[in-house]
This record gives sequence, C-alpha cells and structure tokens, in this order.
Amino acid sequence: MNAAPESSVDFGAEDNARLAAVCGPLDENLHQLENRLGIEIRRRSGRFSLRGANAAAGAAVLRQLYERAAGQPVTPEDVHLAIQESGMGARHAAEEHAVETLRGLIRGRGANQQQYLAAIRAHDLTFGIGPAGTGKTYLAVACAVEAMQRESVRRLVLVRPAVEAGERLGFLPGDLSQKVDPYLRPMYDALYEMIGFDRVARLIERNVIEIAPLAFMRGRTLNEAFIILDEAQNTTVEQIKMFLTRIGFGSRAVVTGDVTQTDLPAHRQSGLRHALEVLDGVPGIAVTRFTAKDVVRHPLVQRIVEAYEREGGGSGGT
Repeated sequence: MNAAPESSVDFGAEDNARLAAVCGPLDENLHQLENRLGIEIRRRSGRFSLRGANAAAGAAVLRQLYERAAGQPVTPEDVHLAIQESGMGARHAAEEHAVETLRGLIRGRGANQQQYLAAIRAHDLTFGIGPAGTGKTYLAVACAVEAMQRESVRRLVLVRPAVEAGERLGFLPGDLSQKVDPYLRPMYDALYEMIGFDRVARLIERNVIEIAPLAFMRGRTLNEAFIILDEAQNTTVEQIKMFLTRIGFGSRAVVTGDVTQTDLPAHRQSGLRHALEVLDGVPGIAVTRFTAKDVVRHPLVQRIVEAYEREGGGSGGT
C-alpha cells in the first residue's frame, strides 16, 4: 500500500503574528484548507507538514497566504480565493463518491450519480438535470449535510419557486415558513432521514437551516452557505439570474430540475433551460444530466419516464 504524498513548508519562527494570521482564529484557515483539499496539516512553530493527495497544492496555498499576511489579516474569503486560484477547489480522495452523514454513508448509484457527487464537491455551482427519481435533490441535500458537519459551510439555504403543478391552491394559511413548507417537503424528508427530525427542528430554529422563498432572495449575498435551488425549471429567466448572482465567498450552490417539465405559463421561458444555454462552457460550473436509466425509485417509475420520453412529453415531479 502506497503512503500518502507529503509536503512541508517552513516559514521560521520569527514572526508569530504573521503565522497566527495564516492559521486564523482557532486554526480556522487551516481547517478550511484541510476540508477543501482533503489533506491533513500539522504545525510545529513555523513549520507546516501536509499529508494527502493534494499536499503539494496545499503547500502552495500556504505560501500564498503567508505572503498576504505580511500586511493584513487573512480571512476565510482569502483562503477560498487562494484555493480556487490553485485549481484544487475540491477533494479528490478515493472515497469522493460517498457522502458521510450522521445516519451513515450514502453512495452514488451508477456512473451519473457518482459524477454528480464529484461535481458538487469540485465546483461552486452544479446543475443536476434529469427526470423524477434520479436522486438529484436527495444527493444535493446529502452533500449539504456533510459540508455542515465538516464546518466547511455555516448554514444550509433551501430555495424553491412557489409554483403549483398545474393546480391553484389559493392562499395558504400560516406564517411565511408554513406557506413555503409544502413546496420544500422533498428536501425536508431527506434532512429528516439524514440527521433526524429533532435536530432539523433545532437547526431551523437557530437559522442554521434557512427556508428562503426565491422571490425574497433579491439583494442578498450568501457567504459560507450551501444553497440548494430545487425545481429550477419553474423559475423565470429573471429569477434564476437573480438567484445565481447571490453566491458569496465560501458558498456552494446546487440547482436541480427537469427541463422537460415546467409548470410556468405557456408563454414564459424556463429560466433553467435558458441558464444552461447561456452558461454552457463557463469555467467553474458543472452540469450532470440524468436519464431514465438513473431512476432509483420503483422500477415502474423508470418505465413510466421512458414511456413519456418516447412520447415526447414531460417526466413530471422530482
């Protein structure tokens, strides 16, 4: 068995203030570097020892941060930018395609789900496109839970357009959260399964998990957050552009939807379809396209999706 690659950086011990700036409060910057690159960092005075597949990249980032610390503090945003500039913004460990939650390990089923998990970890913006039952939303929530557990993000923001599936529900009772809850039920169900009902309730109460109606996102900048936009095919062009420009430093966004099925009025273009065309080829954005073969619900669901695809109609729901 091959040993993990190692690297080291020695800055000397003369400038303790500068070293402290590189490490951050309670070694926050080092923890961020470890989580993002999947490496282990040990420090003794001014010497940093790094171990892992991306140890050399981590050493280069540390040198860059040390240069910056000469005249100003090093913030988590600086660490994020340094990692992005290094081209190593994701973990590449062998277990990359499995997600660890409090309730156990969640593995991608099939090549597309494996690719989807890898894409979410490797990019700040990921699109998951495909029919019902392919695990788009479930796997996105799993990655968000893992990121919160590793403290690489501070909160989870759940977003969904409030568009009914061909129905008119009228005015819904309750406060804002209660009005939006029915639309976010698939994400709630995944959270309950992964971390438990009581813990989800506590995190919502502390605003660690935030319910954000799409219409209320304008003007915000979301830093150090994992943001999930579900049912994005029901966004307008203006709405999805507004959403995509909310992403702040240290944040990661996942957009899921099915471009073959939209509940918008016939004369409105789907924002998801438009975004996929406009953003095609933009660096830092990943798109995973699922097919009927990726359906992980009842086998009958796969046959239903295939039948509608042959007919040329929508595939319905998620």
